[in-house]
Amino acid sequence: MRVDPVSVVHEYLRGIPELTAAVTGDLVGREPADTTIYLEHAGGHRVVRDRMDRADVTFRVYAEHRDVAAELAYTVREHLLEHLPGRHVGDALVLDVAEGISPQYAPDSTSREHSFLGEVSLFITEG
Repeated sequence: MRVDPVSVVHEYLRGIPELTAAVTGDLVGREPADTTIYLEHAGGHRVVRDRMDRADVTFRVYAEHRDVAAELAYTVREHLLEHLPGRHVGDALVLDVAEGISPQYAPDSTSREHSFLGEVSLFITEG
């Protein structure tokens, strides 16, 4: 399979009106205190040869205020775990989503901004 799991999550989250403006695949041009949902591929493995991958994707939510970052992180979590499974997104069919890390407070080590970090595992196949 040649599906980029970050692109799948990015495309899905960008389609949710309350999240559209904040979702990014990189931090280029981001200013401290910008509300941001940053996505990154964290690993995974082939589950079924030539048919299904498990991809781990982390999401880090930055915001000026801790409560805003927490609320947004749990909103992302809800959408990924409860609404993404069973959907076609781009060239992928998301079969299931499992939680790897529940959103946890993890202030940015450089800027000391409020940040919450979570991780999900996507079970995807080409769709």
